[in-house]
Amino acid sequence: MTITTKEFATFLKKKGFIYPSSEIYGGVSGLYDYGHLGTLLKHNFEQQWRNFFLKLNDNFYEIETANIMHKNVFKASGHIDNFIDPIAHCSKCEFFERADHLIEDNTRERAEGLSPEELKGLITKNNITCPKCKSEIGEVSILNMMFPLQMGATTTNTSYLRPETAQSPYVNFKLQFELLRKKLPLGLALIGRAYRNEISPRNLTLRQREFTQAELQIFFNPNKIKEHPDFNTIKNTKLRTLLIEDRKKGKVVERTAQELIKAGLPKFYIYHLAKIQEFYFDVLKVPKEKFRFYQLNDSEKAFYNKYHFDLEIELNEHGFTEMGGLHYRTDHDLKGHQKISNQKMEVLDESTGEKIIPHVLELSFGVDRHLYALLDISYDQDQDRGNTLLHLPNKFAPFFCAVFPLVKNKPEITEKAKSIYKEINSCYSCYYDETASVGRRYARADEIGVPFCITVDFDSLEDNSVTIRNRDSTEQQRIKISDLKNKLFELYFS
Repeated sequence: MTITTKEFATFLKKKGFIYPSSEIYGGVSGLYDYGHLGTLLKHNFEQQWRNFFLKLNDNFYEIETANIMHKNVFKASGHIDNFIDPIAHCSKCEFFERADHLIEDNTRERAEGLSPEELKGLITKNNITCPKCKSEIGEVSILNMMFPLQMGATTTNTSYLRPETAQSPYVNFKLQFELLRKKLPLGLALIGRAYRNEISPRNLTLRQREFTQAELQIFFNPNKIKEHPDFNTIKNTKLRTLLIEDRKKGKVVERTAQELIKAGLPKFYIYHLAKIQEFYFDVLKVPKEKFRFYQLNDSEKAFYNKYHFDLEIELNEHGFTEMGGLHYRTDHDLKGHQKISNQKMEVLDESTGEKIIPHVLELSFGVDRHLYALLDISYDQDQDRGNTLLHLPNKFAPFFCAVFPLVKNKPEITEKAKSIYKEINSCYSCYYDETASVGRRYARADEIGVPFCITVDFDSLEDNSVTIRNRDSTEQQRIKISDLKNKLFELYFS
């Protein structure tokens, strides 16, 4: 069932997933807090991301770094000069909006990567006026999106909140390469906060000023980009792609890895495309028809990206929306840091004897956007039951199971239920509830996405069995208490 963003926001707040930050003071645009359920969901996503991507190679590791970084980091990366967004101002009222978003909202055509002059031209050509007062849109200007900070007691020491997590692995690369026995490829993963002074944050956590990214930066020998040792394991995988050539038809084409080689992509890149798709289908359980790889053209992608595909999920009210990307950033970043820091980034690839500046393949995921997508896809207004369901995958649900005594005024039943809960809770995320009728408790569990409810009833006192109820089907199964942990293990991985 389609739900508006406003209605969705109300539901997420009511259930304790997501709501505006500092809300008792009216909130702050572009900042959101996660409640108790949202935090559990977020931690589950981050852990499943780690479990999947860090296991792609034995030389992939996670690091954790400071959010505030030296200004020269962003001089080297180009952010100080180039990290800008175009602003469209109304000529009369105080309305302003990102110019490319304003055009996209009115024409349904992408306008990313165009110059201010080109954006103004499209605004004029399409007769786009101010959404508030219908006046003419003035000139398009630009804004640097970084947040500067004054460090210490003086005002001369300027640092920045990082606008992306990627630069942290880059400035850590040389040290980590030495510590990890000088092997390539080397993957440095980071799950952390980034900060951007968005012109017009909107749509809840889809566009924020403070957000979480999960990224894997893979440093590799560029002379090996046409190979990958595990390529044969994915060579027949059909990847859902919308290449530049497919845009006129607007139709996703399923292409095998071999077909993508013919389209000009190297094996190292294609292998990671396939693994990303596997994560979406097998781990996140995203329906295939709701996922695609969207190829960016030269005007849309960053100038240093040789290959760039966005990872997109179709959302109820927003259509296909960017969740992250796979970027071949070449040696742009390490060369920039070598120049500004005067620290050599050249290393020896011991497998070939070559001295190289490694190139970087970046797997980038917006954590907050993925949580929004999981909730959006899972949301279901069940007309037969008369309540909302969240069909969250087992590994992502805030609580995997719940334990209910059939009634709360029978001590022998509640004591048995609490004993079972205590034992299960040591292995699985679980909660205990004895308030209201068992039917109402089932409904509450459905609303927050609990996959399985375990009910202790009068018969449990006689046969030492419980009833397990499936959230999606409502089917109930009788299980011996002695077999309960094994059954839950089976269900968790189903």
